[in-house]
This record gives sequence, C-alpha cells and structure tokens, in this order.
Amino acid sequence: MFSYKRPRYVVAGGLVLAGLMVVSACKPKLTGPPPGGPAEVGTVTLKAQDLTLTTQLPGRTAAYLTAEIRPQVNGIIQSRAFEEGSFVHAGDLLYRIDAAPYEASLSQTKAALATAEADLATAEANLPSLKSKVERYRGLVEIHAVGQQDYDEAAGSLDQALATVKARRASIESARANVESARINLSYTPIKSPISGRIGKSSVTVGALATAYQATALATVQQLDPVYVDVVQSNAELLQLRHSMEAGTLRRDGAGQRKVRLVLEDGSTYPIAGTLQFRDFSVDTTTGAVTMRLVFANPKEVLLPGMFVRAVVEEGVRSGAILVPQQGVNRDPKGNPFALVVKDGKIERRSIELERAIGDQWLAIGGLSAEEQVVVEGADKVRAGDPVRAVPAGTPSLGPAQGTPDPATKAGGHV
Repeated sequence: MFSYKRPRYVVAGGLVLAGLMVVSACKPKLTGPPPGGPAEVGTVTLKAQDLTLTTQLPGRTAAYLTAEIRPQVNGIIQSRAFEEGSFVHAGDLLYRIDAAPYEASLSQTKAALATAEADLATAEANLPSLKSKVERYRGLVEIHAVGQQDYDEAAGSLDQALATVKARRASIESARANVESARINLSYTPIKSPISGRIGKSSVTVGALATAYQATALATVQQLDPVYVDVVQSNAELLQLRHSMEAGTLRRDGAGQRKVRLVLEDGSTYPIAGTLQFRDFSVDTTTGAVTMRLVFANPKEVLLPGMFVRAVVEEGVRSGAILVPQQGVNRDPKGNPFALVVKDGKIERRSIELERAIGDQWLAIGGLSAEEQVVVEGADKVRAGDPVRAVPAGTPSLGPAQGTPDPATKAGGHV
C-alpha cells in the first residue's frame, strides 16, 4: 500500500502558525493609548521664617587658672601637707623645706646689721666735738691765735668723720637689705598654694632635694570652676559671616548672641550655657584659623582640662530663611543642586543655591521662595513640563487617577 509522508518543515510550520493564532487570541485589542490623569507627587510648601544659625566648632577645655608649684630656694623636702587630687585653698601649706640654713642666715644678717648700727652710732658721736673744734679754730685763725695748719687739720678730721658716718649709713642699708633677703628666703621654706583648686600628683617625696626655680614642678594646682574652652574657626567662615552681617541677611540678636552650648565627647549636651569671652586678633598661619575662648561654669567639675568638645556658637538670626527638605534636592551630573517645583499644575525644574545643611534640611539662599511647592515624593516619575497632581507629602496614595485602567486589567485579567 502506498503511504505518503509529509515533509518535516510542513509539520513545523503548521505548529508555529497554530501557536501564533493562540497568542493573538489571548492578546487584548488596543485601539489607542489608554486614557489617564496626571501623576501624583508629594510636595512640601516652603515657609519663610526667622532662623537662628549656629555653627559647631571643635575645641578643648583648659583650666581657668593653672599654678605650677616650684621651690624658690634650695633645700631638702621635710614634709608634704596635702593629699594628691584633693582641693586646696589659696595659702594652704603644700611642702616644707628644711629651714635651718635660712634661719641661721637670718640670724647672721641681723647681727651684721646690729654691728653696722653700732659703728654708725660711734661715728656720729665724734661729730659734735669735731664741729665745735673747727668753729673755734676758725675764729682763732682770724686773730692769728692758732696756726692755719691746725685749723686745716681740724677741718680735715671733721670731713673724714662725716665720710665715715655716710659709709656707716650705707653699710646699715646694705645690712638691712641682707636681713630682708634672708627673711624672704626663710619665708619660702614653707611652700604654699597661690590659688584655690585641685592639686595633682606630687613629683617629689619627702627627703628629695628641691632646687630653686627647677624645671620640673613639684605639683600643679588647677582651678576648674569655671573652665575655658578654646575653639578654632576658619578665617573663611569669619569672612563669610562678616559679609552676611554687612549685607543685612544676618543680624545679631543682642546679648544672647554670646551664649554658647557645649557638646561632649559622648554626644551629650552640657547642661550649662557658656559665654564667648573673646576672639583672637590674629590668624594662625599654619591652619588659617582664629582661636576663640569660651567660659563655662563647672560646679560639678564635669569638664576636665584637655577634654575634646564641640561648641555650638550662635552666629546670628537669618530673617526670611527658606528651608528645603533634603529629599527635595537633587544634583545634576556636574553636582549643581536643583529642585522640582509644582507651578500651575506642572513640573518646573529650578536651579537653586544652598548654603548649609541644618538637620535634615538645606538652607536655600537662591532659586526658591516662600509658598512654593517642592516635590519630595514621586520625583522619579515626572519630568519638567509634566502635568501633576500635588498632594501634601506623606499622604496615602489615592490610587490610579480616574479613567486610568488598573494595571491588573490592562491585559484582560489573564495572560
């Protein structure tokens, strides 16, 4: 029996054709673009406000007063009269140096002074008789009762006695100075604290030799209430601040402008506000920065010398400041900032100028004004010129716009 086999390419072609017919049957017929409304974007309406601008400056704490205790005379340390780390008052005894050599020196100088005073008294006792003799010889010389030589010898003796008295008086002044010096040296043997504050560790022990004005301090006393905080600010920031003041965009707010807050190393805020004491009048040539000194009360001695802190300094008040949420600011490929603004129901791309970040917002100084609506949600779905429907940011989605088919039914609800 004759049998006929169809060619393979005929069978394959039939299968492909059947598949195309099935797919075309499932695909919905589109007569044109589906009707749709404008895209929905979340916006924030900008407000003008008076904003107090602050800046954080790094710095370190320093003791209000620091006294390095050094001996002013040589001697052996006989005793120490304080506990390391304790609070001492001005005038409290800290160390005592062996005073015996200085007591002996004072006694010797007093004896020398007494001898000088006795010599002066002897010299002054001879003056009256010598003066009387000279006066008497002067009258006798005139009547030639005594010779001129006798008169000259008497006058010479008087002059010598006067010179001796003068020398004895100078010796007394020198002896008195020596006595005072010995008394001062003796007064230095007890070493006392010149200020009130906390005293640190002692660098010497009893029996050690102390040298006058030695390089190593015996101990250090620091006054910790109040304390200084020295911070640095770049000269460029100071110039910008001055320009803002002169332009009127920034104003000082009275005495409160000198108040400063402090942020500690652990991120906590120091509870007591400080004040700006002064700003240095020279710029550091190596860093280009200016040093400012702040003063903080420290009754509980929380602030210790050498701590790293950040000072929050008030610069001034910016009138009519415009703050833009950071999520509403974008950057072009060149890094220039821009924002999308809803104006007359359409998207408008706006180049803006920013000054600084304040929390989660940017301070805009150009390109934006109050009452404008900045897109902060849905910016990736629109372009400049697109019509949009603006809703307050954070509003739950209202769903597809009326007349827009739901994506689930675009393909007839099935594949």
